Amino acid sequence: MAWKTLTRRALFAATGAILALGSFASPGVAQTPPGVLVVGQIAEPKALDPAAVTAVNDFRILMNVYDGLVRYKSGTLEVEPALATSWDISEDGTVYTFSLRDGVSFHDGSPFNAEAVKFNFDRMLNEDHPFHDTGPFPLSFFFSAITSTEAVGDMTVRFTLNAPYAPFLSNLAYPTGLIVSPAAVERHGADFGRNPSGTGPFVFKEWRSNEAVVVEKNAAYWDGAPSLDAVIYRPITDANTRVAEMLAGGIDMMVEVPPVSLSQFQGDDFTVVEQAGPHVWFLILNAKEGPFANKLVRQAANYAVNKSALVNDVLEGTADVAAGPTPPAFAWAYNEALEPYPYDPEKAKALIAESGVEDLDLTFYVTEGGSGMLDPVAMGTAIQADLAAVGFDVTIETYEWNTFLGEVNPGLEGKADMAEMAWMTNDPDTLPYLALRTEAWPDKGGFNSGYYSNPEVDELLNAARVSTDQAERAKLYKKMQEIVQEDAPWVFVANWKQNAVTSDKVENFRLEPSFFLLLRDVVKN
Repeated sequence: MAWKTLTRRALFAATGAILALGSFASPGVAQTPPGVLVVGQIAEPKALDPAAVTAVNDFRILMNVYDGLVRYKSGTLEVEPALATSWDISEDGTVYTFSLRDGVSFHDGSPFNAEAVKFNFDRMLNEDHPFHDTGPFPLSFFFSAITSTEAVGDMTVRFTLNAPYAPFLSNLAYPTGLIVSPAAVERHGADFGRNPSGTGPFVFKEWRSNEAVVVEKNAAYWDGAPSLDAVIYRPITDANTRVAEMLAGGIDMMVEVPPVSLSQFQGDDFTVVEQAGPHVWFLILNAKEGPFANKLVRQAANYAVNKSALVNDVLEGTADVAAGPTPPAFAWAYNEALEPYPYDPEKAKALIAESGVEDLDLTFYVTEGGSGMLDPVAMGTAIQADLAAVGFDVTIETYEWNTFLGEVNPGLEGKADMAEMAWMTNDPDTLPYLALRTEAWPDKGGFNSGYYSNPEVDELLNAARVSTDQAERAKLYKKMQEIVQEDAPWVFVANWKQNAVTSDKVENFRLEPSFFLLLRDVVKN
């Protein structure tokens, strides 16, 4: 790093002081140093290996340490070049050939080239790869269409797919497609997630468990050095504590501000930033066993929950009521004809009676805080009350975010009847393909934690991802939404408008519709 020794010493002295003050920070005491951005995250990251994680909380760090072959153009979900300068697609849509950027090195000094790209995808997809055991790779679904990755010369890489796959470029821009240093994986093995090395604008410095992840400026970054000297990501799981830290000056930026707290940041000392994006907040229902194995009872839950009250009262108008599994941000694929389930407790009671289901005891998994979870404890409590009003007896079990994922992602069978969940997606294919197909049940490697299954939905999703005609894809997705809404494998709750707050010392920050936190151009005075 091209830092002066004094600057580095000042940074880490300040870092230690900030962490030591913690929740005891007060105005005039916890002033963060210029050039160092302190971000209040919602949880400790699970790992810093982009192929091994699923949470936006982790992605907010990873997108600043790594690059992909392509990336989303600022302010959009349109793909533009990154580590690849250009690409060609075969006429049949099954072969993608990328020309790679010359002169790029990983943070550990090893070269970025076609063999490095091949290593990344082979590690994820090939069980016989010597470093496949550094996984698991839960979102390798994104690239399941790849049959081979070839290094065609030093700076050209070719992907061959088993069929046309419309979301391929978009998925390459997603964090799962970020390129890691093969040399670092070979050196650290299963510990690579604690010792990351990419090509991004910031270089990993240290991870102090439950305290901070620290990254430093990459002065040699291929796309221009960041303005910031360093970023400190602090996990502050309690939202009220994050708010207190933000007000006190202990952090410079806070993500996922509780709606009830937004009014505290009105004024010249802070800037509140909002951005709509492809987000859906829902309740996974266990369709395999228990009361929700009956479709009528699942529909009853959708009628029982007063989603308008949740959006207006709990979320203070920072979201819209969801109508189905596809966020309206995907305008071309969204079924505008769908209306959200109305709040109708009497209809819910009638459906329960019609179902003949008598055991209405439910176990409900709630998280203390997590990516896009929208004030989850308050939401969970309000939902519990709505369900109780129509005859359900709901017991809430609350978990820390990473523990929560460890309970929900492997499936609810034998454990719970419902669980909160939120997804921020990059393509209308992503969420339903990974969480609604029969082949996406947890024991098959997917995220269909409620075990929903409908062969017609499976057929529609499989057809949509191989169609190269966007109008045809849209037709298939809209039909899928109609069926899924009727089957009610989830309670469809809300589409969130993401938010963040920054101090008046922070400039050039914007939220992205991708929900990623991109900090290269941010300035901290």
